[in-house]
Amino acid sequence: MADDKKLTPRATDFSAWYNEVVLRSELADYSPVKGCMVIRPNGYGIWERMQRQLDDMFKATGHQNAYFPLLIPESFLHKEAEHVEGFAPEAAVVTHGGGKKLDEPLIIRPTSETIINSMFAKWVQSYRDLPLLINQWANVVRWEMRTRLFLRTTEFLWQEGHTAHTTHDEAEEEARRMLGVYRDFMEGYIAMPVITGRKTNAEKFAGALRTYSCEAMMQDNKALQAGTSHNLGQNFARAFDLKYQSEEGTTEFAWNTSWGVSTRMVGGLVMTHGDDNGLRVPPLLAPIEMVIVPIYKTDEERALVLGAADRIAKSLGAWDLRESARLRIHIDARQGIKPGAKYYEWELRGIPLRLELGPRDLAANQGVLVRRDTRAKRPVSLNTLGEDVADTLSAMQRDMLAAALDRREANSVRQHISYDAFRELMDGQGGFVYAGWCGDAACEAAIKEETKATIRCLPDEEFRSAEAPTSCLKCGRAASDEALWAKAY
Repeated sequence: MADDKKLTPRATDFSAWYNEVVLRSELADYSPVKGCMVIRPNGYGIWERMQRQLDDMFKATGHQNAYFPLLIPESFLHKEAEHVEGFAPEAAVVTHGGGKKLDEPLIIRPTSETIINSMFAKWVQSYRDLPLLINQWANVVRWEMRTRLFLRTTEFLWQEGHTAHTTHDEAEEEARRMLGVYRDFMEGYIAMPVITGRKTNAEKFAGALRTYSCEAMMQDNKALQAGTSHNLGQNFARAFDLKYQSEEGTTEFAWNTSWGVSTRMVGGLVMTHGDDNGLRVPPLLAPIEMVIVPIYKTDEERALVLGAADRIAKSLGAWDLRESARLRIHIDARQGIKPGAKYYEWELRGIPLRLELGPRDLAANQGVLVRRDTRAKRPVSLNTLGEDVADTLSAMQRDMLAAALDRREANSVRQHISYDAFRELMDGQGGFVYAGWCGDAACEAAIKEETKATIRCLPDEEFRSAEAPTSCLKCGRAASDEALWAKAY
């Protein structure tokens, strides 16, 4: 980067800016193992808050947490043809253990459909055992060739939900329900608007009957697949003999779903909200919601201001109306560092609010409250500080979502676009393009080859254009569907 202070501007090199923000704000660092990352406390604090909220949402929909082994018999992957074809190139294989060659190699978990459904088959005998609704918080390993912190690493953290049902319709309802849970979380907590819809056969999960996804636009106008939900049909049930006795006394195969999100969402947060000064964290996910920066010149003033800061931090514990918990406040009491340097550091880390507090402020019974998203400053009375902080945090959460939504729509194309204009757009600024598709996989593959753009999803009804496209973007034949096209991470 140019110097020790300034980040590379997003407009100059978005990729470099992203890497610098992740490293400089101490979200993560490169590990000694190529392609893997170390998640530092600042980044893990965000992931913990994501995990905590999602876990509550999963449990509210009837799911229970369990844990399954990291090591999976290689033969399990081969039981479902599409699955092994999809994951074999990414699999890490253990061939030796205890100083000896293993009788059967073990796969380090890239995903857990196989081992979980093998256990489901042991646990399910009757329709009374269904639905079986399980979630797992775990790590997985996929041997990636090109890696980027949070976005694509060899090992990453995630949750994977796995369920079994008596009918296709129940499984379909579950897959759609959990997609909705993801959308609610991404928009309500990450303040990251998403388009939901169905993946094409070329883009669906290996072994799935149907895949749905949440697609978000990053500030470089590329798409990020932020979460997926799969109706697995009976493919894995047949592979692992997952059967149940129906109410009528017949023996039937169960219907499965799986769904997951990962630490990739932390990268999505960075790329959705960050600016040229660093990270901007939505208040609901910020490990620290407000930092108090004392301003003083003498030891006497320092004691005075720190005493007031401590009283404020303790008194604001009752003001977080959203969680019945203390506001997450940090007092930056470090000595030998000027206030301006502290401001810079906390802005880089994306802390939503900063309260500047000096002797003159105390004399006026006020402090200066600074928003990280807009950098707007305003004096606030210490008598009403709790209400002001709570209101400002709520406003920031709403405003960050609105700003991201406005940016997405400003960079989306819904009117008719020629293929030449589409190629020019993808070669340039990019964006989301809603256009017709004839349903032919050959057209989909040709566009990917020529432009690197893919069908991110076939959007759900609420996201479709008011006037449905009538012709295919590539071949001009009659459109069978509207597709969302974009370059993606």
